[in-house]
Amino acid sequence: MNQAVKVEPSAGVVLIGYSGHAWVVADCLLAAGYTLSGYCERSEAPRNPYELPYLGFEGDAETLVALAGKHWFVAIGDNALRQRVQQRLFSKLQHPAAIARHSSAVVSARATIGAGTLVGPLAVLNPAATLGEGVICNTGAIIEHECVVGDFAHIGPGAVLSGNVTVGAGAFVGAGAAVRQGIRIGAGALVGAGAVVVKDIPDGARVVGNPTRSLPSS
Repeated sequence: MNQAVKVEPSAGVVLIGYSGHAWVVADCLLAAGYTLSGYCERSEAPRNPYELPYLGFEGDAETLVALAGKHWFVAIGDNALRQRVQQRLFSKLQHPAAIARHSSAVVSARATIGAGTLVGPLAVLNPAATLGEGVICNTGAIIEHECVVGDFAHIGPGAVLSGNVTVGAGAFVGAGAAVRQGIRIGAGALVGAGAVVVKDIPDGARVVGNPTRSLPSS
């Protein structure tokens, strides 16, 4: 796991990506006392609610030069794309990604959070829980004791992981889903909104319902 950098509130953070999910990240950073120093996108965003300067596309060589030495956060909702961008920037930039943790989140001092992870408003992260790199722990999500959430997974708004749940890398747990204690959700799996998970889910599977049932492969 790449070590997360401790960003002082006086340091500005550059957002990589700038649409709806990035605005949530922006609010989390601002609520925690940080400043925002700009955003990167393929082109200038049509909406700029935070009135941030456009710094260019992070894939361009000249933009990477401008980002050198700056703090940054990949604010992209899509798991696979977030992973590609974050891992590329890890190899190019001096500072690793920051952590975006909203001031209203309840986070145990004995929890572990990886670089580039978002802990949203009113989220709860209890003792001995571990979030990998680039995880999204969205608004009001509850991650109980001893859960392990793999790199670049997404725990949706209001989802609940009971104790000792394991979520594989790149998996998605939809809004309001509930996962019984001790369950393993495989890498790249998708759990639909409101689902109730009472048995293990294989890698790459898609499940919905209460209790969950599998969807056919697309």
